[in-house]
Amino acid sequence: MKLKFNGFLVLLLVLVAQVTFAQDRVVSGVVSDNTSMPLPGVSVLVKGTKSGTQTDFDGKFSIKATSSQVLIFSFIGMKTQEVSASSSSINVKMASDAFELEGVVVTAFGIKKSEKAIGYAAQSVKGSSLTEARETNLVNALSGKIAGVQVTNSSGAVGASSRIVLRGNSTITGNNQALFVVDGIPFDNTSYGNADDGGGRDLPNGVASINPDDVESITVLKGPNAAALYGLRASNGVIIITTKSGKKGKGLSVVSFNTNTTFTNPLLLPKYQNSYGQGSTSDYFEFVDGAGGGYNDGVDESWGPALDKGLSFVQWDSYKVGGAPLPWISHKDNVKDFYETGLSQSNNISLSAGSDEANFRMSIGNSDERGMLHNTDFKKFNVSLNGNVKLGEKLTGGVTLNYFNDKSNNLPTGGYDNENAAQQFIWSARNVKYTDLKNWRNLPLAPEGTPAEGTPLNWNTNFQNNPYWILDTNTNTYDRDRLTGAAFMGYQVSNSISATGKVSLDHYSQLTTNRQAIGSNSAADGTYAENALRFSEINTEAIIGYKKQLTDDINFSINFGGNKMKRVRTQNFGSITGLELPNFYNLSNIKSGTTAVSGNDYNEIRIGSVFGFGEISYKDYVYINFSGRNDWASVLPTANNSFFYPAISGSLVLSEILDMKEYTVNYLKLRGGWSKVGGTGALGAYNLNQTFDLSTNGFGNQASSPATQFNPNLKPESVIGIEVGVDFNAFNNRLRFSGTYYTKESSDLLVPIQVSSATGFTSVWDNIAEMENKGFELQLGVTAIKSKDFTFDIDLNFAKNDNKVVSLGALDTYILGGQWGINLEARAGQPYGSLVGRGFEKDASGNVIYENGIPKIESATKILGNITPDWTGGANFTFKYKDFDLSTLIDAKIGGDVHSMTYAWGRYAGTLEESLIGRETGVVGNGVMSDGAGGYIPNNVVVSAKSFNQSAYGNTIEESAIFDASYVKLRQLSLGYSIPKKLLQNTPIQDFKFSIVARNLAILYKKAPHIDPETGFSSTNGNQGQEFGQIPSARSIGFNINVQF
Repeated sequence: MKLKFNGFLVLLLVLVAQVTFAQDRVVSGVVSDNTSMPLPGVSVLVKGTKSGTQTDFDGKFSIKATSSQVLIFSFIGMKTQEVSASSSSINVKMASDAFELEGVVVTAFGIKKSEKAIGYAAQSVKGSSLTEARETNLVNALSGKIAGVQVTNSSGAVGASSRIVLRGNSTITGNNQALFVVDGIPFDNTSYGNADDGGGRDLPNGVASINPDDVESITVLKGPNAAALYGLRASNGVIIITTKSGKKGKGLSVVSFNTNTTFTNPLLLPKYQNSYGQGSTSDYFEFVDGAGGGYNDGVDESWGPALDKGLSFVQWDSYKVGGAPLPWISHKDNVKDFYETGLSQSNNISLSAGSDEANFRMSIGNSDERGMLHNTDFKKFNVSLNGNVKLGEKLTGGVTLNYFNDKSNNLPTGGYDNENAAQQFIWSARNVKYTDLKNWRNLPLAPEGTPAEGTPLNWNTNFQNNPYWILDTNTNTYDRDRLTGAAFMGYQVSNSISATGKVSLDHYSQLTTNRQAIGSNSAADGTYAENALRFSEINTEAIIGYKKQLTDDINFSINFGGNKMKRVRTQNFGSITGLELPNFYNLSNIKSGTTAVSGNDYNEIRIGSVFGFGEISYKDYVYINFSGRNDWASVLPTANNSFFYPAISGSLVLSEILDMKEYTVNYLKLRGGWSKVGGTGALGAYNLNQTFDLSTNGFGNQASSPATQFNPNLKPESVIGIEVGVDFNAFNNRLRFSGTYYTKESSDLLVPIQVSSATGFTSVWDNIAEMENKGFELQLGVTAIKSKDFTFDIDLNFAKNDNKVVSLGALDTYILGGQWGINLEARAGQPYGSLVGRGFEKDASGNVIYENGIPKIESATKILGNITPDWTGGANFTFKYKDFDLSTLIDAKIGGDVHSMTYAWGRYAGTLEESLIGRETGVVGNGVMSDGAGGYIPNNVVVSAKSFNQSAYGNTIEESAIFDASYVKLRQLSLGYSIPKKLLQNTPIQDFKFSIVARNLAILYKKAPHIDPETGFSSTNGNQGQEFGQIPSARSIGFNINVQF
């Protein structure tokens, strides 16, 4: 018994010793780079466990570990190191990893390449830069950050669409916007809005659904050289979005939470005059309505009596005092007070984990935006899930799944439409306090016989409804459910051969409704319309790859694959004009004696493809990449539906060949490439089919006549791109430069040509046009200050693109869009987007010719301007001091023109401050008049300010409203503070950052009066360079909190 007890005691002592020996204790130290500078943010992980931490701003860390365990130190740009935890104090000096320093670029098909291996320009933006001073629309977040990328935000309305163009417009009829690819899934970015100068609604573009918190990086492949592998859809460039995933070997559970709250107000409002009120003459206030009943002026202009002079008149709100006169006074901020403080709130939580065998990430996010315009909103909800798993020694698999819901109870109407509440302010009576109209349920009704009869009173019932009633009653709803996903498998056949297969889906269902109540000024009997749209694209893809080290110096890889794409879009729509029952919005509620309009649409496109791509490298300093793709597209005639897209590029890393250390050069690369890609412009699924228009013939019978003539010789559009460039880093990478020169030659561009009705047709599609783009892009980065506690980085980009429509075949011009007498055109020999309209008649010296004091109008139209900018650029300044960081972004677009109907109608209506000129004394126009003998003398005829403004502005002479569209904006500002890690050591929190954030803080420079020259009706081709009645651009200020557990 004693022996057994002694044996047990010995075993117990051994176990106690073992436990004591293995007991955790705190290991601490400092991590620095090879220059002894502390490295913040280095990952420190106990090998084989889920325990980890990061270094603080001073490079310090502390972690619990046993003396027998190993610590893994990893950091981007540094070689991963494993260090024994045998000592409680460890200082680690990390060595640079040349490959990491050169960077990794995500290229076509999501393939990651070393930056030195690519022969074309590609720029990336980290996801972290998108989440703080966030934009609701992800496209807007790229403004000013990437050279050669032009982003246009249509307005400050909730759900407004945005447009993104890379290296200029390349096609006449296509949308000219880049293809988006999200985690290898082509992501449809279409906006189905119909806003233009006549009204309509702008709807969000597709990418607006994406949650910025899910984005790891955005890589922009600007030219055809980079995008050739995507074939027909790549002629406008490609934007690759890579979402976040669980990191290999990071262990369980990184929980991240982000919340963002911002408040929005108008960035800019027109400058109104506040000296004269509503009316047609300055002598008296003409108090009649459209029915002669005595309510509201019959004029919605501000050429009336002087304000704030002690006068009193019976006005729209005289009902409050029994119809007695009220003081005739100005309300200087009546428009500013109408707009409300918008509120945007977003929240996101994610969970990620990873091991050597598998990883996953899941996130849930929502965004709730209340607009500056009363009763407008835009809400987003999304769920994201992705994972990868090693199924065996050679087999891997993965899935990604995303659900998005975008919804609005009311997206505002734009353009010259009585449903656009903001449009009233162009005719803004300066004597009206608009906020008094808000409580419309308690207002008297508009008199019988007026256009707005039976609806709540407005300041001018003859022309417009009460703007608050419009926004509360005549709503435009929007609801989109979207599902994207992919599943892939990869198999490593041998050390040299691999195979992958993937199936991806992009699917959404969208429902929009539009309501106009009975009594609406533009629809007295009311209207209702709804549109149900479904979109689905399925891609099936397989790739076989082979790589081999041919010699000690030469590496070779080649891949072959195929893709099958099927895209289907269906649409069912219906509308009724005239409601039987008020406030009941259903297609069945149709007024007796009227007929509903309904229809449906089916659209299917298929593309089959085979492709190959490869790379040859020599000693890690010479790289040659090549690719080829052949597409077969269903939208083209069978005889011409096959098209081949080749590309070749190369790079020479001189810093690997020559010893440049004595010149402090870290990296020097020359690159260049050639490629050919294609497209189909706006050619639809069935433009090749013989279609017919229904019409009434001369005998009063319904008849069908052919519309589009079939052309069996159509072929794809072609874009040939050439680019050369240099990348240069020096002074331990504190100076970084990249420069690129490129050309894009577009030919065989598809255009629908109008033909004589004698042919029996109205139009025929043909490959007739040519266009060219050439330009250069510059990027400069400087780490101006780098010390232990303080760093200051400057990043600049500049791009200049020269565009020219070389030929339109037998045509001189092709109309893209327009408003109020101005056309937006593609004209042969001119840059894309000429603004064409009527101008002032002038003498040989360029003086405006007047007749009876009024400027004369040229009989023929001419080019008045062009929407293409001379250059674009951005400047980002980042300061870091210990745990504080400050970042500012300035965005510039210089050159180009805009046509402003806000200015034209504001001068006509007498509301803008310029209309004050000559109110009391009259106006003598600056120009000449006939001397009666065939010559000219200075104009000396005095006319009233009203006559002058209504003759020279409005929709009379378009030249008077053309302005330089240049701007420089303070686009973004963020000030952040990260709590030091040492203060978080005894908490479950790994990182905590609080930031004050702002977007669109100020317009630092512009020439166009009263408006933000960036805005427009929508993101479509034909609406660029034109504005009227837009919701003003929004300035947002708020805060962001990011926590990681």
